[in-house]
Amino acid sequence: DVQLQASGGGVVQVGGSLRLSCTASGISFDTYNMAWFRQTPGKKREGVACISKKDGSKEYANSVRGRATISSDNSKNTVYLFMEKLTFDDTGAYYCAASPSICAAVVATDRSVFHWGQGTLVTVSS
Repeated sequence: DVQLQASGGGVVQVGGSLRLSCTASGISFDTYNMAWFRQTPGKKREGVACISKKDGSKEYANSVRGRATISSDNSKNTVYLFMEKLTFDDTGAYYCAASPSICAAVVATDRSVFHWGQGTLVTVSS
């Protein structure tokens, strides 16, 4: 049984930073590329970042590039998303996901995602 357990969400002030964590069980990071998606109010779910199982290369959405860093600890089967300089537009539910597709495709669309986590809520406030 595959589980992706996301944590780290909460209320953060504008301009602040946060780190989300996602611990996976039932899958191997050798098999899937790991990614973060988010669902923000009024918008469709979007890919935020992805890290490749093959070489650790990373892809980011334009909306977070330069403010976000995705990383993983394969020994802990955990993937992280660090974001800084948060804006109100970053408010939303953040989901970790596992996909066999290349990261460029994963960030572009959620159609290739095989497994989803339950989401963790991030609220950026003033």
